[in-house]
Amino acid sequence: MRYFIELSYNGKAYHGWQIQPNAISVQEVLEKGLSTLLKEPIATMGAGRTDAGVHATQLFAHFDTEIIFDTPKLIYKLNSFLPEDISIQNIFEVKPDAHARFHALSRQYLYRIALEKNPFNTEQAFLLKPKLNINKLREATKILLEYKNFQCFSKSNTDVKTYNCNIMKAEWKIVDNELHFTIKADRFLRNMVRAIVGTLINIGIGKFEVESMHDIIKSKNRSEAGFSVPAHALYLTAIEYPENIKK
Repeated sequence: MRYFIELSYNGKAYHGWQIQPNAISVQEVLEKGLSTLLKEPIATMGAGRTDAGVHATQLFAHFDTEIIFDTPKLIYKLNSFLPEDISIQNIFEVKPDAHARFHALSRQYLYRIALEKNPFNTEQAFLLKPKLNINKLREATKILLEYKNFQCFSKSNTDVKTYNCNIMKAEWKIVDNELHFTIKADRFLRNMVRAIVGTLINIGIGKFEVESMHDIIKSKNRSEAGFSVPAHALYLTAIEYPENIKK
């Protein structure tokens, strides 16, 4: 039987979601918890690969087991077993061929920029000291929706079949004393969101012109785009699936 597990985590202590040979990951800790409680080796497949230090307020993974378990009890035991920075929200049975990664319709990320110094969000948001022109940020952000190939924002030497992504939403909002960037797409390339935000910041502070976003994207060259913003302010916030994956 196949199950989806919904979780959230603070990524500060982890080298990303995916299991690493020489560093602790969220996937490794989760699999250890499931294997211990279900008393058999459990392997998981996540919906995405968040980088080191990146957080997730919602992530799904799937796992297979023939063990019969009481779902509320397993969720309770997992949350007791796992460290404080990982939380399980739900576990539910899905169709045998349901895939957490390949059946995801969209993924959504949030990036938080602190507009002023605040001792209570230093680990949750990126403090940006230069003044930003928010109108220019928003104009440049609209340009993203005109393109599909985002190789210029991808980490170099990434082994992918295509650099095409369908961006469904990209917008900025002011929330209290923070500037929040939300982006939603069917898929993301490695480092893509952090590179996009860094490029938009360069436009917002006047280093690049708004129209230069066209040239950057068309170049397909990572060195033409802006810097990668720090990981600690990036959050995977939502993943959508078709309703018919549930059993």
